[in-house]
Amino acid sequence: MNTKTISIAIGIVLLAGIGALYYYLANAPEGEQNLPPIEQIQTQESQDIENENGQENIPPQEGENSELPAVEGQTEETKNKEQTIIGKSVQGRDIVAYHFGAGAKEILFVGGIHGGYAWNTALLAYQLIDRLKNNQNDIPANVKITVIPVLNPDGLAKVVGGEGEFTAGDVSTSADTAMARFNGNNVDLNRNFDCEWQAKAVWQSKTVSGGAAPFSEPESAAIRDYAQSHQIFAVVAWYTSGGGVYSASCNNGVLPEIQTLTNTYAQASGYAAHSNFESYRVSGDMTDWFAKNNTPAIGVLLTAADNTEWTKNWAGCQAVIDHISK
Repeated sequence: MNTKTISIAIGIVLLAGIGALYYYLANAPEGEQNLPPIEQIQTQESQDIENENGQENIPPQEGENSELPAVEGQTEETKNKEQTIIGKSVQGRDIVAYHFGAGAKEILFVGGIHGGYAWNTALLAYQLIDRLKNNQNDIPANVKITVIPVLNPDGLAKVVGGEGEFTAGDVSTSADTAMARFNGNNVDLNRNFDCEWQAKAVWQSKTVSGGAAPFSEPESAAIRDYAQSHQIFAVVAWYTSGGGVYSASCNNGVLPEIQTLTNTYAQASGYAAHSNFESYRVSGDMTDWFAKNNTPAIGVLLTAADNTEWTKNWAGCQAVIDHISK
């Protein structure tokens, strides 16, 4: 084949290719006629992976840190494991529980059940909280300590003028502490529990209200609900005044472990130990309700209404903590 023939053949092939291209463009589906050049595609892809700050918007690779979305339903209460609100008082004040340690054996300390009448028991509880905050290494690994410093915040507020931590200097010298014993419904909370409950109860020689029914008051219901949702190994409740450690019982005699708990606190603190409270008949008592439900509980009466007797009571607390940890 000569050169002329080859040139003609090449020309025919080129014309056929051009014709085929025009035919495709004329009959291509809508949107494909004007395809961008490859350089434009690459430029657009580069722009797409940049955010408004000029940073590359590349998803994190496996093993890299990334911000996790907030957990639905998470609250401040679940974030802070050291402090929880277990309920509200009649007047809407928080009933706060403070937690220390992560062991399976939980010990519950309760103050301020009689509000402003027994303000020293609430102050003692706050002293215990401060001691534990600063010495958490002293808490045995198998123990959890929960302190409810003020079960009756409405009654306490009548004497100290507010809620939360306070000092002895905050206590009003002109307040009627006897009336500050009761909650916002004028109920004696330590007569509102389900152990020999009576609507008309007794405090010393006085008739007081035990509420409309056991746990009719939000404060007593709060500690009931807390206790029923936790495995409590021992309860220590502080009262005033008279001095002494008293075993709890509710028509079932003093259980051996309760008597052991009484003796343990008494020997360490120097208070006298008593099998039960016999000064007058008490109905609806909190520690008796715990005993009724087979939870070891004791009541500690401070000697006077104006002193926490910290050294004695800290020694008693330490002894109970050590005993439960064994």
